[in-house]
Amino acid sequence: MSITPSKAKALLKKIQGLRILVVGDVMLDHYIWGDATRISPEAPVPVIDIARDTWTAGGAANVAINIAGLGAACSVYGFLGDDVAGAQLREILGAKGVTSLSSPGDGMTIVKTRVMVQHQQLCRLDRESPARSYAVNPALAGRALAKAIAATDAVVFSDYAKGLLTDGLVASITEAARAKGKFVALDPKPKNQLSFKGLDLMTPNKREALQLAGIEPAPGVPFPAAAVCERLHERYGTKYVVVTLGEDGMLLSSAGKVIKTIPTTAREIYDVSGAGDTALACLVLALTSGAGLEEAAHFANAAAGVVVGKLGTATVSPKELLDHISALS
Repeated sequence: MSITPSKAKALLKKIQGLRILVVGDVMLDHYIWGDATRISPEAPVPVIDIARDTWTAGGAANVAINIAGLGAACSVYGFLGDDVAGAQLREILGAKGVTSLSSPGDGMTIVKTRVMVQHQQLCRLDRESPARSYAVNPALAGRALAKAIAATDAVVFSDYAKGLLTDGLVASITEAARAKGKFVALDPKPKNQLSFKGLDLMTPNKREALQLAGIEPAPGVPFPAAAVCERLHERYGTKYVVVTLGEDGMLLSSAGKVIKTIPTTAREIYDVSGAGDTALACLVLALTSGAGLEEAAHFANAAAGVVVGKLGTATVSPKELLDHISALS
């Protein structure tokens, strides 16, 4: 089974009436595009002749612009510094139709700079403050977000382990969302060791799923899907778990039981940066629109298949998604 163009169109129509709140580590993605034709006389490193610079939303901000790009109304709560990068990210979010709800703090806006040479990433440079700079008081955040939570259809936690998402903040926002009957999803980072229970959706990648399940991968042994899904359900009690498997597609699980694995729809893979954000955004949108898990996964898988065919952190438009689904039919 895969999603048909008619079902995708119906989902996209429903998505246009949704309102989504994203909470997490927002960042500015900076790309330096150039070429390297010589080695520096100062050290055995390539000299990059820079052709251009581009900037886009990264991290939780990328989840937000993916949501807005498919027609839903979206707000994002995350740390934006009082600096040039923060102003750039605010401008990008505003241009994409995303409402920025800034958290307080005194750190710098997180910036990831990727140096791209001949369509390949040469290196990445990160600028960020210590994690404590991004932490917020859960009670204050809860009060600040009360209206946004009441008005939203789903809350999405996008964790990049930078310091914003803490046990207290996740618990406070989840409790408020649950009291209003809202869908709650999390893209986790095991490094952050968040404590949470009873969410609607969790979307780790293969490595993260193993770490969260406390299962050590064995060399040459296939991914232990059944054991991972069972352990994740025991530990976190999440209704749905979707494990993104990269080139192997997506593993779907409900109530700790494996449903199936669906293959990737990507034809060409240029850059996987942000593909997990796209998958998360589309899964939440589809499930909140009333789709079943399998239909939602096919919808998200198709969207991710478009994004990995682009260089750099990217989003997918409704037309691109429908064209891709039509080509697969």
